[in-house]
Amino acid sequence: MDTHIITPGPYRATKLWNEVTKLFRAGMPLKKHRQHFKVYTNCFTATAAVDWLHELLRSNSNFGPEVTRQQTVQLMKKFLKNHVIEDVKGRWGLEHLEDNSVLYRFPSTSPLKPVPVCPQSIRGKSVILKEKEGFFKLRGSKKFAQEIQVTPPAEDAPTGTPSDETVDYRDITEEDIQDIWKTVTLTHLQKMLGLPSLDDILNPAQVCPHFIMYNMTKVNKHGVVALEDRMDDLPHWVLSAMKCLANWPKFDSTQPSYPGFERDVFRTVSDYFCSLPQPLLTFQYYELFVNILALLQPALERLAIEALQLCTLLLPPASRRKLQLLLRMVSRMSQNVDMPQLHDVISTRTLLVQTFSRCVLSCEEDMDLDELLATRLLSFLMDHHQEVMQVPLYLRNAVEDHIAYLRSQVIHPGVGSGVTVPTYSFCRQISMQEFEEQKLSLSQAAVSDLLESLIKDKAMSAKEKKKKLKLFQKEYPDIYSRRFPTTESEAQLFTNKPKIKPPMLIGMKKTRAFSIRN
Repeated sequence: MDTHIITPGPYRATKLWNEVTKLFRAGMPLKKHRQHFKVYTNCFTATAAVDWLHELLRSNSNFGPEVTRQQTVQLMKKFLKNHVIEDVKGRWGLEHLEDNSVLYRFPSTSPLKPVPVCPQSIRGKSVILKEKEGFFKLRGSKKFAQEIQVTPPAEDAPTGTPSDETVDYRDITEEDIQDIWKTVTLTHLQKMLGLPSLDDILNPAQVCPHFIMYNMTKVNKHGVVALEDRMDDLPHWVLSAMKCLANWPKFDSTQPSYPGFERDVFRTVSDYFCSLPQPLLTFQYYELFVNILALLQPALERLAIEALQLCTLLLPPASRRKLQLLLRMVSRMSQNVDMPQLHDVISTRTLLVQTFSRCVLSCEEDMDLDELLATRLLSFLMDHHQEVMQVPLYLRNAVEDHIAYLRSQVIHPGVGSGVTVPTYSFCRQISMQEFEEQKLSLSQAAVSDLLESLIKDKAMSAKEKKKKLKLFQKEYPDIYSRRFPTTESEAQLFTNKPKIKPPMLIGMKKTRAFSIRN
């Protein structure tokens, strides 16, 4: 059956549920079955449904081949609870379903979950809207707490600028730098997901820029986040157990060794991570990582890795460090041929995915597809953890380039300096002499404009214009003399144009009017 990729967007988990439900209802073979001397039509056994659904999920690009049969049984239980299926007696609502020959059928009502209509976001302006308004513009309300004074060489001074004039540069505060880190990161992430806004899958106001900066800069030589507070780190006994499993069989010889020792160590690690109050990717970013799952396609693998790089930068440093160490351990264990079997039935990789998937990704509320989605994500992280947990250098370069650009912006020191006027408007104290010069310059320009409008007024009669020009000359003789330096230029304005007289109508006789009486 054709696979329909659920693209990134709000309520993706609900859309995935509806997609699986429709595929299951449309494709599951229905047969006639006999049970307890009674014939039931259009039904199926639980085992047959698990077989068919398991194959569907493994071949579906939204979930992948890591889906186990036990996870499929769990999904069938969710179907029974949500009335996607019912037993042949019409009972549903509980999760009493096993992988056996009990008969089930589809109800007549539609089991699809309603997808809420996305309201206009009230969390704030979207990333695209901010970008249109000048995304990286510093807020105009900030005060310049520090000014850098630079005296340019005399030969490089612009025309009309004194050589001893100072140039002021913008001051970038720590808060501005954090805003730039946050903005650049979310902008790149939004473009990768191809969304008009991140507001429907992420609350930008809750994104901590300090976490991004810390995760980008505070890393050790192995690329793992180094915590300043050791109280937030993994307990020593958990780290020792993880090192033992990751380096098996090269572990400390002082540690005990007995049959089943590796299983006890594994149980110690799994118990710790399963007891954490929230998953490593946090409840806050559940919807974000569910949308990243849409990129886990063969053709989009590189894009998915880069998107996960940015998403994991949003995590608290302690969570990111635990995630890095866990992924390193499970990746080594799954590839270690010398690792003893940790389960009697299932493989080591399957056991690792099943054990830690909900420790990595889960929703604060009970979601029906949590386990399948978490399995898909953890499998990808295990295979690409080295690339995903790398610090993206292009992000650091983009931030540093923009900070350098902002710091190079010059604050306009005065009129006529030849320097580009900045975005901000501010007051600068000037001397009394400068004030008088500016006042005279602006006033004379306005009066000159008044004289020109008087000269070009065609609706005014010549007599009225001469009268007003005489008054103007009396009040502003300097401006008038600059406009009319000679009497000839003034007289030229009033040169009378020759009047063309109409020709004389000589010998024209008046036409005689005839009366009817004549």
